[in-house]
Amino acid sequence: MQKRSATRAPSRSSAPPSFPLGGGAPVVRVGVEEEFLVVDPVSRQLSSRADKVVAEAATELGGRVTTELTRYQVEIRTLPHTDLTGLRKDLRLSRQAVARAAARLGLRIISSGTPVLGQHTPPPLSAGKRYAESLATFRALDHEQTVCACHVHVEIPDLATALAVSNHLRPWLPALIAQCANSPYWDGQDTGYDSWRTLTWSRWPVAGPPPYFESASHYEALVGRLITSRTLQDRGGVYWDIRPSHHLPTLEIRVADAAPTIDDTLLLAAVVKGLTAAALSAVRAGQPAPRPEAELLRAAYWRAARDGSRGQSIDLSTGRLQSAARHLGRLRDTALSALAPDDLAAARTARYRLAGQGNGADRQRAAYLPRHSHPDVIDHLIHQTTA
Repeated sequence: MQKRSATRAPSRSSAPPSFPLGGGAPVVRVGVEEEFLVVDPVSRQLSSRADKVVAEAATELGGRVTTELTRYQVEIRTLPHTDLTGLRKDLRLSRQAVARAAARLGLRIISSGTPVLGQHTPPPLSAGKRYAESLATFRALDHEQTVCACHVHVEIPDLATALAVSNHLRPWLPALIAQCANSPYWDGQDTGYDSWRTLTWSRWPVAGPPPYFESASHYEALVGRLITSRTLQDRGGVYWDIRPSHHLPTLEIRVADAAPTIDDTLLLAAVVKGLTAAALSAVRAGQPAPRPEAELLRAAYWRAARDGSRGQSIDLSTGRLQSAARHLGRLRDTALSALAPDDLAAARTARYRLAGQGNGADRQRAAYLPRHSHPDVIDHLIHQTTA
């Protein structure tokens, strides 16, 4: 339930498309938002003391740590970075600061797209006028939103360029779901999906894959109608999985589950950064973006959320099933080939560390299997989050 941005920069321009470098590779700055659940290390149940964890962590992180929709959740925001090495350090220090703050209160944090064990329904909501208005507007939708995501912001100076990049990134969203799936459990049950958060989040009226936008005016007109019809509270309620910030010059890619480890987050950021650089080059060259049918893209979302990285995916150009592993291979080859050498080295290091482990859902199930124990999954997530 994201309201804020990782990147602190001047407000967005509505000027025609522009590019960071005239003839060379585009320079892309990235920032990350990570959401965590707060748990009791003894009962392994969710703790509603997230506001206390935020207050404690703010002594180190200031305004870069904040509350979320429910009182079970904490969010951190990195600074914007031009290189992945700096981003890794920022992520490590931020996670450690929140983990220390939680530990001082006798609590722990976990990075999972959904709670493993049960939660109170309705959950305790954070204080604030906006959250109260959300509950009044969306009602029981808010009751099942104890879900956590990992959002990557890429800095793009104007709305027209951001939307052109969004069009190029749209077809890759199912592959990003499969790579980052980390929410197989809900209320103590295996859902049979690798990313149950994707299914839960899709219930919002303005969520899931974004439309293909013809222009900045097309985007503005559509968002305006959604606000006029009271489908949205305001521009901050646009929850498409790619969205331009309404107040900062960034494009936010918000399709991924909360990442279990720093390496998972770094690999996601590397892929998004590379895809964005490739998209900027394509836009500059006047190459049209692929335009898969909306219904097929939605079907590909469902398949990716169910099968993850080890099942099958839908080829959006043919509608046929294909190996998810092969699809992810194309995703990473496309993205990483657009990275600068230092970033490529950092991405390869993260990928090497994760090799053979599967996505986060695979790892959660592997932790459950030896003793068929959900508390073991929580312990695994505590270790993965703060290791």
